[in-house]
Amino acid sequence: MTTPNAYAQAGVDIAAGTKATQLMKAAVQATYGPEVLSGIGSFGGLFDITVLQKMKQPVLVASTDGVGTKTKVAAALSRWDTIGHDIVNHCVNDILVQGARPLFFLDYVASSKLDPEQIATIVGGIALACSAAGCALLGGETAEMPGVYTPGEIDLVGTVVGVVERERIIDGRHIQPGDVILGLPASGLHTNGYTLARQALADLDWQAPHEELGMSIGAALLTPHRSYLDEVQKLLKAGVTIRGLAHITGGGLIDNPPRIFPDGVGAVLQWGSWPVPPIFELIQEYGRVPPTEMPHVFNMGLGMLVIIPAKDAPRAQTLLGSSHVYRVGEMAAGVEGVLFR
Repeated sequence: MTTPNAYAQAGVDIAAGTKATQLMKAAVQATYGPEVLSGIGSFGGLFDITVLQKMKQPVLVASTDGVGTKTKVAAALSRWDTIGHDIVNHCVNDILVQGARPLFFLDYVASSKLDPEQIATIVGGIALACSAAGCALLGGETAEMPGVYTPGEIDLVGTVVGVVERERIIDGRHIQPGDVILGLPASGLHTNGYTLARQALADLDWQAPHEELGMSIGAALLTPHRSYLDEVQKLLKAGVTIRGLAHITGGGLIDNPPRIFPDGVGAVLQWGSWPVPPIFELIQEYGRVPPTEMPHVFNMGLGMLVIIPAKDAPRAQTLLGSSHVYRVGEMAAGVEGVLFR
């Protein structure tokens, strides 16, 4: 005969999951608009899409991603209030490059043992980021999986669904030689390169103030991934022609931009045309990382590249402000991939 708490003794605490749901309930419901028809705890999220009837040819755009080993930094510092922002903003940026605005978001948070307060803090960050992006946190999964996840560690994954008018999809096909490349500054590493960063900085004190950084190493590593939704929408509403957008994630400045380039056209980026955050210099120094490898792993301070006709560049820079956008290069015929000068 099994005891009433046999499942808990095996490693899964149903009561902890219930408590986590109750703690996060208010934060999740704060993201709901009239389009959300189901409350937290439903088997599936319901989202009324009659609002899309106002569009000519609405196209749904979806993306799923995770925050990688940035969760190990959060675990090392016992700080969980930022990684929820990371996963939402990362996913929102991924659909933004095709011109889409987010409709709703779903999350997956898993660990070997549920800590209700910890999970509620993470989901609270997700909810805040969803509210800022104007999308609903429609549902998700909180999983307790002993034996699959290492004790003390968290896995965080998210899925976003957005929409764009078919005629307004941005896919890079109209990029031409001579187009200007604008760079929107990153807040730090965002959500990529953390395995190398953790190794490079492992012997340093992550909690002490660091003069070069203006904060501790830990704070610099946990600075949330930026969303570029406001900047891109501002340009589009002003009538700036955006021919291509590249979100600089895994693969850095080498692998991401060419994903949107048409055949026969590449990018020429000018070193020194944007400020590189000091955290990257620290990683390169202590990790003894070759200079050529850094932009293949990290964003180097550029979280999003915006490719526009040269005639639109001055207006775009004025709209966004000199400290919020940098003219970092141009498109050129006969260049393969990304060339640095």
